[in-house]
Amino acid sequence: MKLIIDTDPGVDDALAIAMAVAMPEIELLGLTTVFGNTFTYQSSRNARYLLNLFGGDCPVAEGATLPYGATTYDPADEVHGPEGLGAMATVPDIGRNHAEGAAAFLVRMAQENSGELVVCAIGPLTNIADALKLDPAFASNLKELVIMGGAFEVPGNITPLAEANIFHDAPAADAVFASDLRIVMVGLNATMQTLLTPENFVDMSKSAPKVGGFLREIHEFYLGFYRSVGVMDGCPMHDSTALLACIAPEQFTFQTSGLRVICTGDAIGQTVADASRPPVRIATGVAATWAVAQAMAQVATYD
Repeated sequence: MKLIIDTDPGVDDALAIAMAVAMPEIELLGLTTVFGNTFTYQSSRNARYLLNLFGGDCPVAEGATLPYGATTYDPADEVHGPEGLGAMATVPDIGRNHAEGAAAFLVRMAQENSGELVVCAIGPLTNIADALKLDPAFASNLKELVIMGGAFEVPGNITPLAEANIFHDAPAADAVFASDLRIVMVGLNATMQTLLTPENFVDMSKSAPKVGGFLREIHEFYLGFYRSVGVMDGCPMHDSTALLACIAPEQFTFQTSGLRVICTGDAIGQTVADASRPPVRIATGVAATWAVAQAMAQVATYD
């Protein structure tokens, strides 16, 4: 599978990227970066650092720095840490970004791999909306867009109604759901079923001391955040679950509905059914034990 990950690394993004690099069935063509868990410049730096750490070889194309209509953006340091990778105070700045910006890179790669390219978007959807603006044929050239985002008829995680990736750029997300892209939405309905425990991370560090040890270290901060909001058993595999939906949709249950995103008021960022919109496959469940086992197995291939 030819894949681009649109990302804002991010602790859980790091695990998803590690898995994607390790999986033989994935040909990782690039990472595109966006604001979200971090500022965009941090997302790009972290993406390049992670690729170097994991032995990945693909370009990093930097994308949007602000949500649609916004003049400022401030990440939530308490979730992923001030530099995006847990308690790491300094992240090495390795290599350079690709010459193309994210939207242009996405458009070109979709053209060159028409009908074959899957994009897994695990941050706000600004780059995807920008790619649609740049080239309306992006929707038909792309095989599939798999989104980590949304909360469909379940509670949100940044407000009572909204999931964070959708909330951070509700207008961009709404434009994406209004498009003709073939979309799979892997939101909180599915991802909150997948919990990685502290013991899982201990096992990762034993099976792969360098990569697994790094993932254990950065997830300590993330686990602490989840404990602070009452999730005591572990942390959800948000982004990695979306990645797994790209390669093994048979492990998920889905329902289909058009979607729109509420862009004003107290419900901003909420994903709601809209029968006038193109259909979206919405993941409502996942084989959670299988998903955790996949993460463990891919990390164990390192070192």
